[in-house]
Amino acid sequence: MSDRPSDTVLANTSGKTASHKRPLLLVVADERQQALEDSKTDLKEGLPMRSKRLLLVAVCAAAALLLLYLVHVHRRDAASAEAPAPPPAVSLATAQSGFIANQLTVAGVFQAFQEIDVHGKVSGYIRHIYVDIGDRVRKGQTLAVLEVPELQAEVAGAEAGITQTQQNILRLQNEVAREQAGYAAVHANYVRLKQASDQQPGLVAAQELDDALAKDRSAASQIDAAKSAVAAAQGQLGVSRAENLRVTSMEQYATITAPYNGVVTMRYADTGSLIPAGTAEGLNQAVVRLAQSDVLRLRMPVPERDVPLVHVGSQVTVHVQATGQQFPGTVVRYTRDVSNSTRTMLTEVDVNNPDLTLTPGMYADVTFNLEQKNDALIIPASAIIQGDLPSVMLVDSNNRVQKRPIVLGISGANSQEVTSGLQPGDRIIIGRQSELQPGQQVTPQPAKSDLENYQQTKQKGGQ
Repeated sequence: MSDRPSDTVLANTSGKTASHKRPLLLVVADERQQALEDSKTDLKEGLPMRSKRLLLVAVCAAAALLLLYLVHVHRRDAASAEAPAPPPAVSLATAQSGFIANQLTVAGVFQAFQEIDVHGKVSGYIRHIYVDIGDRVRKGQTLAVLEVPELQAEVAGAEAGITQTQQNILRLQNEVAREQAGYAAVHANYVRLKQASDQQPGLVAAQELDDALAKDRSAASQIDAAKSAVAAAQGQLGVSRAENLRVTSMEQYATITAPYNGVVTMRYADTGSLIPAGTAEGLNQAVVRLAQSDVLRLRMPVPERDVPLVHVGSQVTVHVQATGQQFPGTVVRYTRDVSNSTRTMLTEVDVNNPDLTLTPGMYADVTFNLEQKNDALIIPASAIIQGDLPSVMLVDSNNRVQKRPIVLGISGANSQEVTSGLQPGDRIIIGRQSELQPGQQVTPQPAKSDLENYQQTKQKGGQ
């Protein structure tokens, strides 16, 4: 019994050595045969020796299965390496004719067409105020009335001055009539003396004749003086009337009215407040703030590079973010000056707002069609390979890649005009251009819309 285990081990070892030279299936068969013999022996030798041999058989079987799997994988990889790779799939878009526009979208803000603080021309206390914030007013409507007692006294004084001057003129006119009557008598006396002296020389003393002539001339002078006094009084009447007009106008300024149609956006005073005259330095308290909102100014900055393409009458599309409204507009004015700090030019579009749907301060997106063309050859912007000489990759009738230089025209939002280098119907590759080589065989497939727009969206996000 002591010699059998060693003999069995030697036999098993010699069997394994021989199995390296025989086929794998024969080795497995020998192992199974050996296991049967060992099982018989174990029955005779006992359970400990049997367990060891079963464990050895299991390890050998696992090694054989692993070897079979490795051989299978090696043969499969060798077969796949020898098979030719299929052509890569590429996404294609077709060059076609259509409308394209070089668009510029900028943010603008609505402002009131005009907005002012309404002041009082004269100083006074507010007797009554008729409006409050948010009220719509019409041109000429009374906003507030001031209490100015001293102006009423000045008006009464000016009217009394006019009456006094008119009475003075009447008195002076009567004085002219009196002087004219006196002149008539003196002149008639002189004429009689003169005629008598001429008819009978020496009949009238020379001294008497000279006195009559002097009185005649003096009376004529009195008439001229009286007429001048009347003229002066009439001039004073004009001054009195002007003063009356001035104080009357100042009294009218006590009633504060709206200079145009608008909306009250702020109220600065209440009943009883003292409002200083608007011309007083350092005292500029207004009564209300008034904005004309039935027409709004939409102001937006235009970048320096696009300034040459903006003109009075340029068409724009306005999209109001707050209300969702979208409507066309026209450029009506611009500053013709590029700001040194922002390098932009302020541009305005007038927007009618009769129902006050839009409010000053709202933002809007304004889109300019800077350049446009109706019959342009268009390709997706994402198909262009940028560089010193722009180019595209296209697929010919044999599904082979070609690289072709192009000349670009108008740039659209997601498309690009090609003025030279392509023909309508050419199939253009979109994406993965760096992985392809001219002459390479490919498998074409239609491009998805999101792939066509990807590059343009990426460029906008990076700006």
